[in-house]
Amino acid sequence: MNFIQQLSKAEQLNDSMLCVGLDPEPGKFPGAWKGDAGRIYDFCAAIVDATKDLVSAFKPQIAYFAAHRAEDQLERLMAHIKRVAPGVPVILDAKRGDIGSTAEQYAKEAFERYQADAVTVSPFMGFDSVEPYLRYPDKGVILLCRTSNAGGNDWQMQRLADVPGQPRLFEHLAHLAQTQWNKNGQLGLVVGATYPEEIARVRELAPSLPLLIPGVGAQGGDAAATVKAGWRAGGPIIVNSSRAVLYAGASLEDFASAARRAAQATREQLQTARG
Repeated sequence: MNFIQQLSKAEQLNDSMLCVGLDPEPGKFPGAWKGDAGRIYDFCAAIVDATKDLVSAFKPQIAYFAAHRAEDQLERLMAHIKRVAPGVPVILDAKRGDIGSTAEQYAKEAFERYQADAVTVSPFMGFDSVEPYLRYPDKGVILLCRTSNAGGNDWQMQRLADVPGQPRLFEHLAHLAQTQWNKNGQLGLVVGATYPEEIARVRELAPSLPLLIPGVGAQGGDAAATVKAGWRAGGPIIVNSSRAVLYAGASLEDFASAARRAAQATREQLQTARG
């Protein structure tokens, strides 16, 4: 199956639109593991085991591993997810943004070294920063579009004077992703949960693309507003929650079960909002 098919199957199997983001910060680990970067794999694997039947995807953030020289632990974690949750796609959150042979190497890193099912990419160097990833036709490529940070306004909300209708940059990108850039039906878009009006606009312009929506939970995004704005039949959403799930519990004995309860509560919020 390709990424889009995997995502659809996982959403149906687990009755879920929730993605758990794996952003391990050793300083927040429970009990005796606190501050121990050697426990990154153990911590994340426990979260995966506790939530694998509640999610439509997992999303490890590569910087949280690389900063602690834990790329080997990320490889082990990816293999673990494939083993214990073979029906759940894994999105490598890397936000790579380069061209030519460098982009080729980033694609190889994501899809061959780490065996990710999809990867996040910054498209602001143009289509040639996206094209090398499309050479892996079964993989997903999720483009930054309307991000949840306030500074996103500096570029994403600016109007393009030389494009008919003078769309804002994020709108133009959503249109390109839905149409001429989407060579193999692989593309998705990142749209922050903190901007539900822009989620709705992106969905209007890209009715069939999967939307990866971070910002629900610790960042303050509203689950019901997110679903109302983004979910459509045939247009899936992947609603990410990281810190609110990962650090729901403070002790070694219950951090995984607390993460499960937090994930379950968020999943139910999303499902209720969908009706």
